[in-house]
Amino acid sequence: MDKEQEYSAEELSETAKPGEDNQEDLSPEKLGRLLEDARNKADEHWDQVVRTRAELDNLKKRHQRELENAHKYGLERFVGELLGVWDSLELGYNAARENHDVEKLLEGTELTLKMLTDAMNKFGVEQIDPQGETFDPELHQAMSMVPTDEVPPNTVVNVVQKGYLLNGRLVRPAMVMVSQAPTS
Repeated sequence: MDKEQEYSAEELSETAKPGEDNQEDLSPEKLGRLLEDARNKADEHWDQVVRTRAELDNLKKRHQRELENAHKYGLERFVGELLGVWDSLELGYNAARENHDVEKLLEGTELTLKMLTDAMNKFGVEQIDPQGETFDPELHQAMSMVPTDEVPPNTVVNVVQKGYLLNGRLVRPAMVMVSQAPTS
């Protein structure tokens, strides 16, 4: 069929030169064949367009579904890790109500904090505890300045609230008190 289409295209280009009157060269059979070839080719192209549109629509719908599921269930693994911490906190709370053994409560709280730290680390959450470090405005938020000569100026002397990074990106800055040179 390709040869027929090429032949037909050749015939068409030879017979349809501008400025020349070649109508006598085209017989009704040739014109009918050319028309039929053109219709077949147009039908093929139309089918391809319709199929391509359907494929694009299906791809768009599938992508939308996957995106919705990613938003909906993206935290599933993270929540699964935190459920153990939640259970541990509930057990500790109930134990504190029944038993007032502070040592056991401290031990349970320590284990729960370790579980939470492990879960957070597994998902790229890092704690910022800048006690004694130089103040960094990219990671720390100064709550107040404290005059002291015990440490160099611009040093974190007290961490009011720890900060957190998620995969290297700041989620919450550490709230700190920063040293300054004492005024005389």
